[in-house]
Amino acid sequence: MADEHHDDHGNTVSAWFLTLSWIVAWTVAAVAIILGGDLVTWTLIGLGLSVVLAVIAGVMKKAGLGRKEPRPYPQTREAWEAAQKVSATAGKN
Repeated sequence: MADEHHDDHGNTVSAWFLTLSWIVAWTVAAVAIILGGDLVTWTLIGLGLSVVLAVIAGVMKKAGLGRKEPRPYPQTREAWEAAQKVSATAGKN
């Protein structure tokens, strides 16, 4: 897979923190821009805040609030077909 090297946070405290904090950070930046703030300034503030929040989420993950088991991958077609064949023969017995 192309994204096997990607180390995601999963459905964890650190992932939810990162998601919600980025939503808040970029919403604040967008509202400031809409209300007349400088586009470049607030974009840089949003970007800088995003980086800081990502670092915090990474620290949270290392502290044990991230994924604890390996990332689950879907079965290959061959494994799925083999499992179906086994369950079909078990159902006939």
